[in-house]
Amino acid sequence: MADGAATSNGNLDALKNSKCLVLRDSHHRSPRRQATDDDLFTDAAAAYETVANGPVAQNVLDQHQKTTAELSNLAASRQTPANPAATGQPLTHYHSFFSELLSWNNPRASGIAYASLVSFIFAVRYLDLLRWGFKLTWMVLGITIAAEVAGKALVNNGFATQLRPRKYYTVPRETLDTMIGDVNELINFFVIEAQRIVFAENLPASIAAAVGAFISYYLVKIVPYWGLALLSATVLFFVPLIYTSNQELIDEQLKHATDIVSAQTQQLRTVASQQTEHATQLTKQYMGDYTSKAQSLIKGARSPPDHTPVKENDFPSAPKEEFKSAIPISEPATFNPDSAFKGEQEPLIVA
Repeated sequence: MADGAATSNGNLDALKNSKCLVLRDSHHRSPRRQATDDDLFTDAAAAYETVANGPVAQNVLDQHQKTTAELSNLAASRQTPANPAATGQPLTHYHSFFSELLSWNNPRASGIAYASLVSFIFAVRYLDLLRWGFKLTWMVLGITIAAEVAGKALVNNGFATQLRPRKYYTVPRETLDTMIGDVNELINFFVIEAQRIVFAENLPASIAAAVGAFISYYLVKIVPYWGLALLSATVLFFVPLIYTSNQELIDEQLKHATDIVSAQTQQLRTVASQQTEHATQLTKQYMGDYTSKAQSLIKGARSPPDHTPVKENDFPSAPKEEFKSAIPISEPATFNPDSAFKGEQEPLIVA
């Protein structure tokens, strides 16, 4: 047993000596090996400095700063416009926000908004977000339940209990009021804009909405809803960009078209005025004739009969020559009563 103990002590001393040699060797390297390690460290540091301060990294940093500044400008643009609606009521601050967003005055912020909207449309179309949400929910709950049960079984203290915060997070009332106010402003923005388009307060916007609705009526038969939403978002974002990029040319063409339409409208208005005036004159003439005739008829029906005395000249004059008959007239015979009853004797009636 003493020999075994001596052997074990010898092995332990040998192990200690070997460790000391290794440590001594690590601290007392050869100058050439030390120089090689320093060169590698220097080269790595130089490469990092080149990448960190190079043109690529500087460009990325500049783009990040510009994007942050444009997002701040877009957020600061949410102010109530000075010009009210046609009814005199003030507009919402989302009017200025969406006007600034769609005008591409901050191109990076507008590009991020368009990319986010397109990504959301594709995510709704191709990703089963609802099922993924349910899956993530049961997985998280399963992990927390298993950790709590395992902790209580092993150390009599659940792991989820140890990770539990001392105070649960709550939404401050100020934050909630701000969120509710923003939602109210956003809803009122869509309500007001719909009414302004319906009542043609902004005629170009009403025309654009009518054309879009007309085209969508036929596209919805052959294009799915997500494709129609994608097309609408693209048109909504890029039509203002095309207009701002070619504003002078588009304004010139619009002015030329407006002049042509105004000239044709003026010509039609002149012709219509002449025809209306001619029709008015004819109507007045016919109405005057009919009125005169009607008045004469009414006057004749209401006037009393004429009692003008009859004069001798109103009748024809009688003939002054003696009337001669063509048949000769004989002397009238005298009547004798005796001769009248001579030939006829009445019988005597004897009683």
